[in-house]
Amino acid sequence: MKLSEYSSYDGLGLAELVKRGEVTPRELTALASEAIRLVNPQLNVMAVSMQEQAEKESESVLPDGPFAGVPFLTKDSTLHAAGVPLNSGSRLGEGMVYPYDSELMRRFRQAGLVTLGSTTAPEFGFNATTEAVLYGPTRNPWNPERSPGGSSGGSAAAVAAGIVPFAHANDGGGSIRIPASCNGLVGLKPTRGRTPNGPDSGEVLSGLGVQFAVTKTVRDAAALLDAVAGPDPGAYSWAERPGRPFSVEAAAAPGRLRIAWTAKPLSGTPVDAECLRVLHETVSLCEELGHELVEASPEVDYEALFVATMNIWAANTCHGIERLAKALNRTPSERNLEATILKAYRHGASLSAHDLLTAIDISAKASRSVGRFFEQVDVLLSPTIASPPLPLGVLNANDPEIDVRRWTEQVFTHAPFTSLFNTTGQPAISLPLGWSADGLPIGMQFAGRFADEATLLQLAGQLEAARPWNHKRPGIHAGSMQ
Repeated sequence: MKLSEYSSYDGLGLAELVKRGEVTPRELTALASEAIRLVNPQLNVMAVSMQEQAEKESESVLPDGPFAGVPFLTKDSTLHAAGVPLNSGSRLGEGMVYPYDSELMRRFRQAGLVTLGSTTAPEFGFNATTEAVLYGPTRNPWNPERSPGGSSGGSAAAVAAGIVPFAHANDGGGSIRIPASCNGLVGLKPTRGRTPNGPDSGEVLSGLGVQFAVTKTVRDAAALLDAVAGPDPGAYSWAERPGRPFSVEAAAAPGRLRIAWTAKPLSGTPVDAECLRVLHETVSLCEELGHELVEASPEVDYEALFVATMNIWAANTCHGIERLAKALNRTPSERNLEATILKAYRHGASLSAHDLLTAIDISAKASRSVGRFFEQVDVLLSPTIASPPLPLGVLNANDPEIDVRRWTEQVFTHAPFTSLFNTTGQPAISLPLGWSADGLPIGMQFAGRFADEATLLQLAGQLEAARPWNHKRPGIHAGSMQ
């Protein structure tokens, strides 16, 4: 198999070739390794290499999962593999090693995936770009002077550039959906509690965070969710499995949906004209497919929710830094933390238990309001982010002049539509339904009712069939570099 052929397949397509004996897991691992060799010097997507382990694993008897033999990458954040450094994008956390797999990592292995390494991430995931001091800037394969988004920017750039068909990602404010939009991918943020956080966390970011992946196709997102969804023993909370597999739902027709749409972020952030153009094109497309479209959005006290979200992020950033510092016998300081992250750490340390519980109460109130809105509609459509991918350097987490409020505002101004659904825990998906005049991807976000990934996957499958995107290739792509 040539690299150009390998990089054209999604995960299920590669797995089918393995099952038919047309290619071996070892051959796929070699192709993915070659793709890393060709693409990584231009994009800087790799954090830690696991190539030796991957070669041994690909030559062994793999679990008989739906993706047996398919190459895979994890993100340098939250999820960990036994014996492999999890740096969290930080000089403070560099070299942190767990002696065991996290539960989600174990499930990725049981699905048959062969992991070649981890991808770059911003420090502690607190950025909408991927430009950590530890790794330097990760670049967008559609334009290397642009950001791949964040915080799962390394994973998204690697998938878009043809290294792997999908990669691990997580999302505490848009970190699956933002880079999916920036790289022309499918970015499904599952429902809170849909995927496991154990054994080290009950809820990531006090419930704002959820882990999954960025994919090239809807069917891969559905099949991968089937493979990893469900609680682990002793889970703090979880979403019940649906009656039918997600892969069945993704292939089913959605029926006629009532879809609300909005071009207006709760924050009042201006939205780029190109994103608005794609939004209106998507509204028209959904109407052509037979859905009812209404312009509407939920009502939320944005300022109160913004402060609550900032405090939840700061408290959890402080907690995570303290855990790492204790484990590695290091002291958090300007020498090992980026300027805005250090300020978030200090702000988090200044908060009381009352402050955190107040923030959680405000979030719950907003969630109730949004829940009532979704009693009237099936889906809410908006742009995923407020602009096409930003130039590198715009979101500088190491700027000493920025305080924690300004930093949080900068991050969430770029992505003003995503974090609401981290607050509510509802599923949301970014789909690559448009491109700017200069060829940059523009994603559209669809949010669904709590625990209703099924409707989102049905609609996503219908839109993918109506406006296919998997044939599009960025300028930097493994398949064109042999």
